[in-house]
This record gives sequence, C-alpha cells and structure tokens, in this order.
Amino acid sequence: MQIQPKERDKIALLLASGVSLRLIAKKLSRSVSSISEEVKRNSYSGEYRAIHAQRLSNNRKNNSHHRHPLKNKLVYAYVLEKLKEGWSPEQIDGRLKLKNGHRVISYECIYQFIFNPQNKDKRLWEYLPLKRKRRTKKHGRKSQRIRIPNRVTIHLRPKSVEKRKEFGHWEADSVIGSQTKSKIIHTEVERKTRYLQATIIDSKSSIDTIEAQKKIFAEIPARTVTMDNGAEFAKHEELTKLGIKTFFADPYCSGQRGTNENTNGLLRRYLPKKTSFENIDQGELNDIVFEINNRPRKVLKFQTPREVLELELLIKSDRIRF
Repeated sequence: MQIQPKERDKIALLLASGVSLRLIAKKLSRSVSSISEEVKRNSYSGEYRAIHAQRLSNNRKNNSHHRHPLKNKLVYAYVLEKLKEGWSPEQIDGRLKLKNGHRVISYECIYQFIFNPQNKDKRLWEYLPLKRKRRTKKHGRKSQRIRIPNRVTIHLRPKSVEKRKEFGHWEADSVIGSQTKSKIIHTEVERKTRYLQATIIDSKSSIDTIEAQKKIFAEIPARTVTMDNGAEFAKHEELTKLGIKTFFADPYCSGQRGTNENTNGLLRRYLPKKTSFENIDQGELNDIVFEINNRPRKVLKFQTPREVLELELLIKSDRIRF
C-alpha cells in the first residue's frame, strides 16, 4: 500500500523532531525500507516536506499512465512527414491541436526527440529551419543606412497598422543571392495575413524594384508599404502616386519590419545564403512561395497565410457587393 498524504505529514513532523526512521516506521506500522525509500525519493535539497513529497508522488503517478506521444505510430509518422516538408515543431504541434481539438504533442517534446543523443544517427536537425545541431538564439540581420529622397519615417505611420487589424499593410525587402550585381528576389509580406509575394528581378536597381512592386500590388491591393533604407527603394514616391503610402524603418532596426524578416527566413530555407539566383526561374520561386503560404503559422492560430488571405478577400468582396 502506498504512503498516504496524512502519513507524509506525520513523517515530516517526526523527522523535524529528530525521530529515527526505524521509530517512524514503527509508529506508522510500516517497514523501515518503505519509510527510507519515501524520504529518499521525495526529499528536496536534503529536506523532507510533506507538501513537496505529495506533489512529486502525484507527478510520478500521472506520468506513469501517459504514453509518450511519439510511440503512437500515426503521430510519429505525421511528425516525420511534416519535418521533412520544412514545418517547425511549433507548426506541427499547433496544426495537430487545430485538427484534433486538443494538444496531441508539444513542440518541446518534438525538439527533445530531435536533439536526443540516441537519435543522432537520424540527423533530424537537418529538417529544422537553421539546420543546427544545437539549439541557439536567433539573431536578426541589420539594414544599411542610405539616404532616400522624401523618406517618411515609420514613426509617422498610423498606429492602426501596428494592431494588424486592417488588411493591406505590407513590408518590403530584397533577398540577395551569391552576387549582389545579379538577379535578386523582391519580397512583399502582408502584415495581417503574413501572405508572401515574391518575384525575381534582374538587379537591385530602384527601377527594377519599383516595377516589381507595381506588378505585385496590381494583383493584391495595398494601403501602406514599409521598407528598409536600401537604395532600391529610392523611387518609392511612384507608389504614393498610386495611393499607397510608403514608410521607412529606422536604420539598423530590422525588427520594425519583423514580419518580412521572418518570412524571408522561411524563403532562406529553400535558398540559403550564398545561393546563386541566376539559374532560378519565376516558376520555381512560385512553387517555393506556394509552400510557404500554405504552411500553418503559430501567429495565425495555425491557419495558413493563404487561408487567412482568402477570407480577407472574401470579406472585402462582400462589402463591395453590398
């Protein structure tokens, strides 16, 4: 018979009074080995406390009835499949919870499985975004400080944009390949839906960049665009003429355009730094963008950017209709 809560109270009081384990066992009609094991297993920092001992006992009891989720063949197969597709552990965790109505496996459990020394031969860390063998802190990259004519600071941007309640506020950036004087990828990310638009352009010139932006915003409407201080955005006033307000982040403050920076990180999973873009066509890039836009995001409650975008466009069309 297991030690009961009332017995733990008595054990704690008797130990505090200096009573020996043998005498405690006699008073509780227990064997000395039972009392000794109880004190050994449930002491904290060399001290036995009844409340702490009961908590440890309850935790062991609860955990003993729980089967590790990755021992379920279906869960194990799903986790491996989505890791290979480039999903993060948080996305896998959140999507399973969205589909089943309850948590199936925690992302921490997946991380521990990936980095478990026993699974070293599986090299599961290669499926993670940064492909690192150890978990490390993330560091953002810094933007360059370049003068932009008639530049409007981000501090004059409407406060409503920060709340992400309205659709149509975008963040822009350029993704550079192995050579700066060759093809680059221009990206635009919508702040509310996290929807990505990307196009390959011949150079980082302001002319190529503004043409790419005009093409993107001809398909999906925009209210504002927030950019960094790169020279490629020097012709931003042409967007203003189209009714799109432009704003610029502070120098060396990439976090002010965090939505775009994070999404570019997803793009870098497919096109790592020092990758040449010369042999990549728009069709290949579209396939990559399609996968990113159809991947569940934690910030969207594990819906996909495409799902949220379609809902926004549907709501907008209904408003126009009526």
